[in-house]
Amino acid sequence: MTTDTTRAIEAAEDHAAALHLPVTAWFEANARDLPWRRPDAGAWGVMVSEFMLQQTPVSRVLPMYEQWLARWPRPADLAAEPPGEAVRAWGRLGYPRRALRLHAAASAITERHGGEVPSDHAELLALPGVGEYTAAAVASFAYGQRHPVLDTNVRRVLARAVSGVQYPPNATTAAERRLARRLLPDDEATAARWAAATMELGALVCVARGPQCGRCPIAPRCAWRLAGFPEHDGPPRRGQSYAGTDRQVRGKLLAVLRESPEPVTQAALDAVWDEPVQRARALDGLVADGLVEPVAPGVYRLPAERPPTHSP
Repeated sequence: MTTDTTRAIEAAEDHAAALHLPVTAWFEANARDLPWRRPDAGAWGVMVSEFMLQQTPVSRVLPMYEQWLARWPRPADLAAEPPGEAVRAWGRLGYPRRALRLHAAASAITERHGGEVPSDHAELLALPGVGEYTAAAVASFAYGQRHPVLDTNVRRVLARAVSGVQYPPNATTAAERRLARRLLPDDEATAARWAAATMELGALVCVARGPQCGRCPIAPRCAWRLAGFPEHDGPPRRGQSYAGTDRQVRGKLLAVLRESPEPVTQAALDAVWDEPVQRARALDGLVADGLVEPVAPGVYRLPAERPPTHSP
């Protein structure tokens, strides 16, 4: 644990009272009108949005979210279809394993919870494809519970405003979790609002590059600003180039399979990428990930059989 984080945890309770009101008041005035924040979204709408928003900007998620909920308004609707349909509907959102995980979660919700997204945090965490962040986000945003919700935006706000550093660590640390818990308002509804507000502040104002401190409601108390904006933590990691990578090849192969209602031949897949070794590696990876399944030698389709969901 760094000295900065240790000091931040020790001072967190003093910071908390001064941060809650301005941040939540700013959120009330500036929050975007997003469909998963509306009262009629329900817990399933919140869960779908959380899966889709992982590593994907809101602008790309919005049209797919609307289409998804129109087709599958309840978990049972999605669970009733083959997992390949979830992959097909995922389109070009990227990281298509999320579609399989969401389908598996919908199946488990249908089998274990009568088709209703559970409100209990432990039961959420036990769902396939649901990790620490998603369980906390659904419990907070759908059910108004008190949990630390630590996505990249929230972590960046806390790192700057409280710890006084430019960027959080690459992976969430135990120290960050302790800091987030210390900063949670005691009241459940206020804690859920705080989680949404800090997330929005990081998305719109306290952005990774070029933070708009003049618009920040807690700029006068920001530890990073008061320290003179030190840059000793270095810039955030840059994403891997997409062109020419296995990810691009996988995407091209999946596009062929998504667009065909019938199984496709190896020749149809070969036509989308010239380099045979990389193409074979990408196809093998898709099969290993459960995104594609062979139905005969040299013939492939999106997954048609739903894998079993085991009770915890």
